Amino acid sequence: MSEEATTGNNANGVAKKVNTIPLIEAQRWAKRWAKKEGNYNKHHELHAFLIPKVDLIEVLAEDVDAVRAYIGIDDHGVEKLMIVGTKYDPVTKIYVDMITVGVGNATAEQDDIYDFTRPCPTDCDPSSPLLT
Repeated sequence: MSEEATTGNNANGVAKKVNTIPLIEAQRWAKRWAKKEGNYNKHHELHAFLIPKVDLIEVLAEDVDAVRAYIGIDDHGVEKLMIVGTKYDPVTKIYVDMITVGVGNATAEQDDIYDFTRPCPTDCDPSSPLLT
């Protein structure tokens, strides 16, 4: 995980968003979370996630109706909260994930799945009244 948020342009000259991962990697992380323990309560050390401001700003700038957070485990065994924008579908009454780039195309460069959250512990506020 990079400690600094950087922006730039991808090969097509389109502004690249900060702190995103490809869909295929997000799927692997989510599968690892479900497979590793199969039960959320077994991740008893996990209390919270620190979410970078840039992740929230960028997902909200996507003209979302809401956001959804998926839990996963990265390649280093660190729990992650992956944030995805959603749009409300009034017909189905479901908030649909706004994942289009990379769906059915494993070679796509960018999916707007934000992943640079950090788990608590280790990124905790030791004086928080929520940590018991």
